[in-house]
Amino acid sequence: MKIIVNGEARTVTEPYTAAELVEAMGLTGQRVAMEVNMEIVPRSRYGEYRFNPEDRVEVVHAVGGG
Repeated sequence: MKIIVNGEARTVTEPYTAAELVEAMGLTGQRVAMEVNMEIVPRSRYGEYRFNPEDRVEVVHAVGGG
């Protein structure tokens, strides 16, 4: 199945969860926010939230600095 992540097409297995995407992006344990089709997915639902074909996903993570 194909989803769009941060503007780039990504082929993933079905079913594929938000938690799997975070892990695949190397962001496990980091502060991230995810939006799917312009709706925020609560972090508490990442393990159960499953993507649908052609979903448009935006993932951002906090970067420290000062």
